[in-house]
Amino acid sequence: MTEIATRAPRVVATAEGRRRRNGGGPRGGVIFAFIVPFLLPFLLFYVVPVCYAIWQSFLVVRRSAGQYGVPYTAFGGFTQYVQVFQNADFWTSVGRVALFGIVQVPVMLFVALVMALLLDTPLLKLKAFFRITAFMPYAVPGVIAAIMWSFLYSPQFSPIVDALKAIGLQPDFLGPSGVLWSTANISTWLWTGYNMLILFSALQAIPQELYEAAKLDGASNWVIAWQIKLPMITPSIILTTVFSIIGTLQLYAEPAVLRQISSNISSTYTPNMLAYAVASGNNYQQAAAISVVIAVITFVLSFAFMRLTSRKAGL
Repeated sequence: MTEIATRAPRVVATAEGRRRRNGGGPRGGVIFAFIVPFLLPFLLFYVVPVCYAIWQSFLVVRRSAGQYGVPYTAFGGFTQYVQVFQNADFWTSVGRVALFGIVQVPVMLFVALVMALLLDTPLLKLKAFFRITAFMPYAVPGVIAAIMWSFLYSPQFSPIVDALKAIGLQPDFLGPSGVLWSTANISTWLWTGYNMLILFSALQAIPQELYEAAKLDGASNWVIAWQIKLPMITPSIILTTVFSIIGTLQLYAEPAVLRQISSNISSTYTPNMLAYAVASGNNYQQAAAISVVIAVITFVLSFAFMRLTSRKAGL
């Protein structure tokens, strides 16, 4: 009996080692079967297009015999990237979305945070109703939302414009100085509920014992929100900010729709619109280079923000 008890752990360890060397046995096959449905679309519709865009960005179009020769593509090194960095429209569009993000992202996240804190307080009634109501704009596609708001901005159709004119104001939502903030309003309306839901979910994960202990110590709801809730959901705040930075640099649908009714939005208004306009002119290599530069800028800003905020928060 003692010999059997001594050999049993060795047999189990040997079988475990053999199972690992064979790829995990049946369990490994199950894991692989669950990964494949995600991995194949990810490779086909994300990795392959990204790699193809990077390859296209290193190509240039040349002609075999002077200006009227047969065009052909050849490897051009960093020629397309040099043209991108020399393109004044590109830097103007980047500066425009940077201003957009500096103002819109903090406002949107502040409103989302306030809404999440209000939903988390025990004093608020009908929480499910307000949560669904706040999240509903996110269910509206961005193009549809932009079309809807374009009617509210239009001087000919908007009841908001008529009401403001009735009290002596002259709103110009689609003017040179107002169209950017009109676009920011659409984005804020669309994405506040989405960010609110992330923050509210983080608040729901905080143990209730912390609140009870704080109340026993005489802490008010304001103190609990400031000194307990906000520090506990810092990772979620960082996450929503990173998502918002990425979304800002990808701004396209809202200004593209408003461009149909406003002459103050050009085809190069945002970096994505510039890339689309260049691609529409059959200069796919230049459009690919613009897209790669946008992706690199997005990655650098997001990574730098995460490192900076995580270090300050001690994460």
